Amino acid sequence: MKYTVIVLTSLLVIGGCARNRPIVDTKGVDPVAYQRDLAECHYYAEEVESGRRVAGGAVAGAVVGGAVGAAVGDSDTAKRSAGAGSVVGGARGAGRAHHEKEQVLRNCLRGRGYRVLN
Repeated sequence: MKYTVIVLTSLLVIGGCARNRPIVDTKGVDPVAYQRDLAECHYYAEEVESGRRVAGGAVAGAVVGGAVGAAVGDSDTAKRSAGAGSVVGGARGAGRAHHEKEQVLRNCLRGRGYRVLN
């Protein structure tokens, strides 16, 4: 179980470091200005509090998993279910934070006049 948690946590961290590039119609766009705007918009997107989302999801998942495990089994089942719920909840929280960062990035670029295609 500990190995699974370590692997999943590592994947979440690695996945969180990846930067998705929005697809922008670059016809008539100054590439230097676009790169500057893109960097600034990435900065704004990083203000989304990923850690809180992951932690909140992990706590909620642990509570639900523990409750279900306790209802259907003994204390060992409750502990395992809480651990599994924590991992699933944390992953769900990370996914939501990543999606919100993408939205902030796209909205920022649109606000600066770019045509974001994806």
